[in-house]
Amino acid sequence: MFMAFFFKASSIPTLIFLLLSCNLIRISETQTPAPAPGLSYDFYRTRCPRLETIIRQNLQSVFASDIGQAAGLLRLHFHDCFVQGCDGSVLLDGSASGPSEKDAPPNLSLRAQAFVIIENLRRLVHNACNRTVSCSDITALAARDAVFLSGGPNYSIPLGRRDGLTFATRNVTLANLPPPSANTTTLLNSLGQKGFTPTDVVALSGGHTIGIAHCTSFTGRLYPTRDPTMDQTFFNNLRTTCPTTNSTNTTFMDIRSPNVFDNRYYVDLMNRQGLFTSDQDLYTDSRTRSIVTNFAVNQTLFYQNFVNAMIKMGQLSVLTGTQGEIRSNCSRRNSNDLFMFPDMESDQDGKLASY
Repeated sequence: MFMAFFFKASSIPTLIFLLLSCNLIRISETQTPAPAPGLSYDFYRTRCPRLETIIRQNLQSVFASDIGQAAGLLRLHFHDCFVQGCDGSVLLDGSASGPSEKDAPPNLSLRAQAFVIIENLRRLVHNACNRTVSCSDITALAARDAVFLSGGPNYSIPLGRRDGLTFATRNVTLANLPPPSANTTTLLNSLGQKGFTPTDVVALSGGHTIGIAHCTSFTGRLYPTRDPTMDQTFFNNLRTTCPTTNSTNTTFMDIRSPNVFDNRYYVDLMNRQGLFTSDQDLYTDSRTRSIVTNFAVNQTLFYQNFVNAMIKMGQLSVLTGTQGEIRSNCSRRNSNDLFMFPDMESDQDGKLASY
C-alpha cells in the first residue's frame, strides 16, 4: 500500500535568507572531474552515435507513465558504483558461487522495475548498435536522464565502462552502503575513503529529493519516542503513515516537491523534516550544516556540485579497454567469454521485456 502526505512548508526566518544571500558562507566550486583513463565524453561517437537519443526517448515514455521510476534508476546507479565500482555488478543474478548483490539487505528495496528498464534499454541499444555498449554505461546514462527528466540539470558523463565478471559478497555490499540510520561521521568516513569531500557527500545526498522510502527505514526515529531533531508536525504525520514499527507503507523522501529534482530537500532539512537520520544529521552536524544551507538557498550551486559529485562517483573503479566484458544480458555474464571487443560483436535478441 502506498501512502503519502504533504505538509505546508514552514517559513524560514528572513534573517537567515539575508545572511545567506550576502554570501557570508561560501562553498568552493570544484572543477568538473576529468575522465578516468579509458573513458571519454565521445566514446560512442562512431560506435553508437544514437545511444543517448535512444535512452532518453525511451525514458521519456517510461517517466510519462510513472515518474517514480526516475528515483529507482538513480538509486540503482548509486548502489552499483559504491560497491565494487561502476561495473554493473548490482545487475547480476546470483549463481552457484553465492547470492548476488541484489540479495544483500541494502539492495532488497531497489525497484524491481529498474532492472527491467535497464534490460529493455540494453536490448534497444544493442539492436541499433550491436553489442557495443555496456550495461554499466547504460545504467549511468539512465541515472543521468532520470535527473534531467525529473527537472534537474542536463550534463554529459564520461563513457566507456565495461561490465564486471563478478558480484560482491553480502558483507562487502553491507560495508560499502551506509544505512539510513548512519550519522554524518559515518557518511563522511565511508565516502571519504572513496575520495569524496564533505561537499560531495551533501550534494549526493540531494538525490533524495525524488523517490519514496519504506517506513522500516526510519521508524527508529518514530518509536518508541520522537527523535528530538525531528519537527513535531512532521513526526505526527509520519506516525500516521507508519502506525507500527513493521509497517510496509511508504512515503515521499521530499515532502515539498517529491517528483521534481530540485533543492527543496535541503529546505526540508533546515525545517527538521529530513526523513532518514543520514539526511537530517547533515544539518545537525556543524561540519556540513553550512553546505546544506547554501544548497537550500542556491539551487544552481547545488546542481553544480551534484553534477561534479555524480561524475566523480560514476568513475569509481571502472573497468575499461579489455577488462571485463560487454554483457548480452545485463543480469548474467556472457558464457565462455572473458573479454569482449566492442566493434566485433553482434547480438540477436527477442522482443522487449514487458512493463
